[in-house]
Amino acid sequence: PSGPQWVEGGFTVLIEDRGRVRVIRVGDDGSIDEIVGGDRVVTGASPSSDGSVVAFVATEPTEPGEVWVKLGEEERRLTELNSAFREEVDLVAPQHFELRTEDAVLDVWIYLPPGEDRVPLLLNIHGGPASAYGSTFFDEFQVGVGAGYGVVATNPRGSSGSGADHLKAVVGKGWGAVDLADINAVVAAALEREPRLDPERMGVMGGSYGGFLTAWLTANDQRWASAIVERGALVATSFAGTSDIAETFSLAYYESSPPEGWDVLWEKSPLALAHQVTTPTLIIHSENDFRCPIEQAEQYFLALLRAGTPVEMLRFPGEGHEMSRSGKPSHRQERFEAVLDWHARYLLSAGMPTKSA
Repeated sequence: PSGPQWVEGGFTVLIEDRGRVRVIRVGDDGSIDEIVGGDRVVTGASPSSDGSVVAFVATEPTEPGEVWVKLGEEERRLTELNSAFREEVDLVAPQHFELRTEDAVLDVWIYLPPGEDRVPLLLNIHGGPASAYGSTFFDEFQVGVGAGYGVVATNPRGSSGSGADHLKAVVGKGWGAVDLADINAVVAAALEREPRLDPERMGVMGGSYGGFLTAWLTANDQRWASAIVERGALVATSFAGTSDIAETFSLAYYESSPPEGWDVLWEKSPLALAHQVTTPTLIIHSENDFRCPIEQAEQYFLALLRAGTPVEMLRFPGEGHEMSRSGKPSHRQERFEAVLDWHARYLLSAGMPTKSA
């Protein structure tokens, strides 16, 4: 969220709150008042100098985003930028539930296609790990549910928006441990809660840190039928010297850096466990990715080949770490086609049509 904006008697600021983003006003006396709330995500806000009027952009799972203004207690929408789009497509609102484990409180979202038939479970894992899914429009989820999958998303420990302890739980020994435990708990809860989700047809995908956790998950659990590892942080030993955030990230999360911490970094690398992966895996990576350099994917690809795991690698030239969000439209479309093709091979029943969102 954007930083504070000064108004008379204090400032306004956007704050993450368990999958939602609100606008609050902090007074000079330390008071805190909610200005814009609700089950949605505010992506930007601009207050008047006295704070009495706030213009903001808000998005919800079935609303890509519009400009609003709030005056006093009244909110008024100023734009209809996505009205035509919403009329052309069938957008799905998710089920949301709270999962309480012994160690964490986890927010979970399930997107289900219309109907009563059983559908494959498609778990999405976000990057970061200091990021979060939530009550916002996300094209990935809508494309997945439009293609016939039951899309499951959560904010495991390591995610932002749920407090400092939740955020820092993956540091050091927690990396690949507490987050993996949370993911497994969420999958079990989703299967128990929603009988339409098919435990025999489960796929998983994620990018960046989500690529790490996808590869980590399939190395530790062979029940997954399909996986996509995208722009992943897969080899901590080389990541600590090639990434554009190498030293900062390694010390902040792994609490180690080479050469002294070589053994620790290797233990946190999916490459070290690649020989255990049996899940058919598609690797997607961009050649100009400086956050997770493409050597991460190349090493993992060869390791899966050596292990005899069904694997393919898709490389995008001229693209960086943000390709799926801000790359060339043609590349983004090709990526979606590859994602749907890969999961359809392993998750959709024979003869079942692949629908588009």
